[in-house]
Amino acid sequence: MKIALVHDDLIQFGGAEKLLMTFHEIWPEAPIYTSVVSKRWKRICKHKNIKLITSFMQYLPFVERLNREYSVLLFHALAFESFDFSAFDVVLSLSSRYAHAVTIKPETIHICYMNSPGRMFWEPITYFMSTNLILRELVKPILTHLRIWDYTCAQRIDQFITNSKTPKERVKKYYNRNSEIIYPYVDIKKFNLSTSDKEYFLIVSRLQSWKRIDIAVKACGNLNLKLKVVGEGPALIELKKDAGLSVEFLGFVSDEEKKKLLENCTAFINTQYEDFGISPLEALACGKPVIAYGKGGVLETVIPGTTGVFFNKQEVGELEKVLKNFNPKNYNPLICRSSVEKFDKITFVKSIKAFVDKKYTDEKGIGK
Repeated sequence: MKIALVHDDLIQFGGAEKLLMTFHEIWPEAPIYTSVVSKRWKRICKHKNIKLITSFMQYLPFVERLNREYSVLLFHALAFESFDFSAFDVVLSLSSRYAHAVTIKPETIHICYMNSPGRMFWEPITYFMSTNLILRELVKPILTHLRIWDYTCAQRIDQFITNSKTPKERVKKYYNRNSEIIYPYVDIKKFNLSTSDKEYFLIVSRLQSWKRIDIAVKACGNLNLKLKVVGEGPALIELKKDAGLSVEFLGFVSDEEKKKLLENCTAFINTQYEDFGISPLEALACGKPVIAYGKGGVLETVIPGTTGVFFNKQEVGELEKVLKNFNPKNYNPLICRSSVEKFDKITFVKSIKAFVDKKYTDEKGIGK
């Protein structure tokens, strides 16, 4: 079985990129097709001996910084539809926006691990809230066409996999397609159970406006609570404007630094409506409770009153209420860690490999 991997782009460092690297561990001979690759990701892939195939977008001016703007002009759509997969038996796309748009010959199997149907198509107000007014206005007249195009692309896919109930429901709602849930994982053995508490709250996230990190920045500033924010992104400048003296932005950190930060925090804060969310699981693996906005994937991973607590509105005041009453001693580190054992890497690898193998053998009639 000859397989190709496809991803939206390799610019950011998040859960989707982590899964892509895991896919490549499972199928080390598989090349990765993507629209654009950053210099940092080029170095990583070269070190891992990964074959990268990029699109014409790689040569566009300021493409890393203007990636979102180019997407509105449908450059990504053209990029993914231009790739040639005629030499492959299976194409496995990992998509949040465009990667599922690839075109393949009828005898090739296309399996899509859909993190979420593209927010720019289906939730444009949320997706473009951090962009300038001109870009938001530019999207409006073409939004219907983008949705029709996205829906059409989804009908070409042989099988969808989703990472939790939330994207499963969206795939059904927007594409009228069924999907199978295979949860992402946390590599538990890489994290140490910790009872250390250096009295700071922690956020690990890409800094994008739709993730509503501003809620935590303002709430912790108002209450003079220490907050450390790990991550990079376009919302950083605005977040710094809102930050009080108790809030510290650490930018990009190594995995080892992140692990130490998780092990020594009071609790992890998750402000976004995330489809799944890997970082809260990493905190739980360290024995740390999670304070989360109570929608999306955390409903499947955090147990209120046992491994964390929810706030019900993405509002500063709602989070402040939780922080004022929060007592980390109410949460047992052992229980927090044991709660994520079902999301281990071995289970994920076995599940995704078995799924792809079965789809291939069923479609090709092997063993019949």
